[in-house]
Amino acid sequence: MNNDVLSERIEPSARPLAGENHDDYRTRIAVLRAEALKRREQERSEQCSPLNSAADRIRIWERRHQLPLPRNPTHVLLADIAAGTGLTLEDVQAEQRLRAESRAAAGKA
Repeated sequence: MNNDVLSERIEPSARPLAGENHDDYRTRIAVLRAEALKRREQERSEQCSPLNSAADRIRIWERRHQLPLPRNPTHVLLADIAAGTGLTLEDVQAEQRLRAESRAAAGKA
């Protein structure tokens, strides 16, 4: 991830606080960046963990990438989702079908 995206994630805290000297500011930003990196690494680990269900792994992928699971079963992004989650393409398509069935059932209610 480039520094621009990282800076955006810590933007609210990225400005010097009243009375904060330059060294303290740099230290605080370094801590914030380290914490953000740790969170991203934890999410990446959970995204691929066989301890998590396929649905959970896909939800983690969606949250990390801020993209929904495509509804088209032949969408080019599905291969990337499968690779990023450690699932097979068939696993990802099975989750698509489950979600489609859930939407259909909710629409009938």
